[in-house]
Amino acid sequence: PQGPPVYVDLAYLPGSWSARTVDEEFFRRIRSLCYVVSGDDHLKEGVLRPLLDALLTGKHQWGIDIQVTLIPTFDSLVMHEWYQETHERQQELGITVLGSNSTVAMQDETFPACKVEF
Repeated sequence: PQGPPVYVDLAYLPGSWSARTVDEEFFRRIRSLCYVVSGDDHLKEGVLRPLLDALLTGKHQWGIDIQVTLIPTFDSLVMHEWYQETHERQQELGITVLGSNSTVAMQDETFPACKVEF
């Protein structure tokens, strides 16, 4: 149903096959300061590019200047290609892709991490 957009600070984008449900209408209606793209799996790779393109199209329709941060939680060739191919458009729309080389060590595990502050 039609309605006003919803504004949030942080939104997690669905992973796996559910990511197919995220389109430009999702980004037009769910307006977040930060979007987290999680789900490092082979299923996500097939739907990642349309999801990222939908962010650009949906954000363009906002009509207001709000800075948005995209936070991928995994490394992906698709993400790298999209970033390079659309970097100028991202800048025009106020979208920053947050990359991190930081790691966190907990017990016997080490994993990549980034810090987000509001």
